[in-house]
Amino acid sequence: MKRNVVAMAVTGALVLAVAGCGGESDPSAPHETAPGFLAVADQSATAEGPVTIQMGFDASEVGGYDPQAAVNGQSWALYGLVYEPLVDVDENFNVVPRLASSWEQPDDTTYIFTIDTRATFSNGRALTVDDVVGSLNRLREGGTAWGAQVSSIASVTALDDQRVEVELSEPYTPLLAALANNPASILPMKEVEAGEIDLATEMLGTGPFVVKSHRQDKEWTFSRNAEYRNVKDVHITELQVEIATNEATRQAALREGSIAMTTFSGVDAVRLLANSGASVYSQQQTDFFTLSMNSLRPGSPLADQDLRFAINAAVDRQALSDAVFAGEAKATGITPSNLPGACDPADLPSAQLSHQEIVDLVKSSGYAGETLELVIYNSDPVLAQMAQVVQQQLDAVGVKVKIEQLDLATFLARGQQSPADLDMSLGALAGYSDAVMVSQLWNSAAGLTASFSQAHADLDALIVQAAGQPADETRAGILTDLCRTVDEYSDWVTLVHRPVVIGVNEDLLTIDLATDEGYNNVFRHLPTARLTKAAD
Repeated sequence: MKRNVVAMAVTGALVLAVAGCGGESDPSAPHETAPGFLAVADQSATAEGPVTIQMGFDASEVGGYDPQAAVNGQSWALYGLVYEPLVDVDENFNVVPRLASSWEQPDDTTYIFTIDTRATFSNGRALTVDDVVGSLNRLREGGTAWGAQVSSIASVTALDDQRVEVELSEPYTPLLAALANNPASILPMKEVEAGEIDLATEMLGTGPFVVKSHRQDKEWTFSRNAEYRNVKDVHITELQVEIATNEATRQAALREGSIAMTTFSGVDAVRLLANSGASVYSQQQTDFFTLSMNSLRPGSPLADQDLRFAINAAVDRQALSDAVFAGEAKATGITPSNLPGACDPADLPSAQLSHQEIVDLVKSSGYAGETLELVIYNSDPVLAQMAQVVQQQLDAVGVKVKIEQLDLATFLARGQQSPADLDMSLGALAGYSDAVMVSQLWNSAAGLTASFSQAHADLDALIVQAAGQPADETRAGILTDLCRTVDEYSDWVTLVHRPVVIGVNEDLLTIDLATDEGYNNVFRHLPTARLTKAAD
């Protein structure tokens, strides 16, 4: 059962993906230069100096600069230059140390973290266990979007001056992955509690950079954090991040060498930069697009599960990828297909139907020739292209589609009514770094699907079971069942991943770029990037 306003029910996750990395593809993208990496920084480059890059959107958060309140992928990338979480993920989505130098798990509900005693905030004050305890308690009690990802935390306690114990109310296998994103960063709680810093307007972290200035929708200026414990690895002395919403502007800047790095949301950028001398990489995000169908709208044909399933089956993911993303966007189930343990979308029930079987299913539902509205928001140009392809594919099986494009505020308002004032909608979700995490959004207990979908007790049970199961063969089986169940109900249907095209002027910068990314963080490896030549 496809969710109509689906993506809007999860406002935080959706907005995150809306303003996060743009979808794109690169048919000529280079193969991996090393396992898990599209590009690897040249370690022989030793120059230091300033670097200028561009991005298409600025951070724009209700909570200002507060990383815990951030729901926008651009914010995660920007704030991650200043703040650090306890742990991180590597190119294979393995959890690795960050502010926690190590951790242990005595049982399935207890985690003990040992903090890195070398860590220092940019004001010179050493990180303490009280900062860790206060930050995690603030996150789980703050009512933010990311706080829901750590809602299983029952208590956080300092064991001594180096160790912090986290107790869960129930087993939650993705906990470490949830702690690896920037909204779970450790904050300067001594200064926060003393009222010496307002996190909405100021940034004080332990990370590689500090903010010098910010002009909204214009530019950010970061300088190297002299107090950073790994400052010797940071070769960028000053980072200028220009906001350039026009893709042609970013293309020109990359081509002429005035910037070292940027991203693009259109496939045309790849073609236009083919002979520019810049290197162009297609990074696969775990984020994915969704098609939602509203079964709660009074009198809607979408209350019929057979019709929803037929529409789900009629969307040819490969054709959608070919038409909009030059074949770079891979199909996915509810578990992002590029994460370990994910189900195979080719095995989903909807993928087994022939064209004639789909046509027959639409006819037998009694709604052949019915016109349904497909609503999209106008802040992501890729959605309009996708909507047109979906329209054509559904028309071929007897379902008429009227596309309606709205501004994001109106889209959200209509989608959050109860029931939602929409038939179908296209949107995008963050996929995160553990195959279980995004499935929590489908759990009716979270209340995110209440405006467009009935609750499904069997689906909820699978989601809970998967969340508490260790990442083993048993969990893989549960996830397979979970994928199939979501596919059969067809309320909120998963489509294809959102790739991101990254352009790098390697005459200026050499940088690691992972093949896959789970948190929209195209800046993940900027702190360890190297200048190809010294600044003039």
